[in-house]
Amino acid sequence: MNAEARKKALRFLFAPIVDKLGYKFTPNEEDADFLLEQEAALEEKHGMPYCPCQARSKDRAENMKIICPCIPFHREHYDAMRRCWCGLFVHKDVTDPDSLVQFPESKLKRP
Repeated sequence: MNAEARKKALRFLFAPIVDKLGYKFTPNEEDADFLLEQEAALEEKHGMPYCPCQARSKDRAENMKIICPCIPFHREHYDAMRRCWCGLFVHKDVTDPDSLVQFPESKLKRP
């Protein structure tokens, strides 16, 4: 499958999953296209559509937590940021993803 077809397939596969989680694709189509292109390349190289901005380790269990969409594995963190780490997905009510602040999980305010 060529890269363009795989990007479309990933979008089709991910949309209903993230919708049920309260997320949507970023409204910034240029960013979404770039990130899907990177995931398609990672999938071709490694067999899985890993998040393009999170480093893989030699620990398979840890790497499974960054296969897109990785929202369920990082839910509390992503809900606080209102986006996933790379920004491919944002909360459904977000209209300006550039206004969202990204921060490490260690900075997450917990009660």
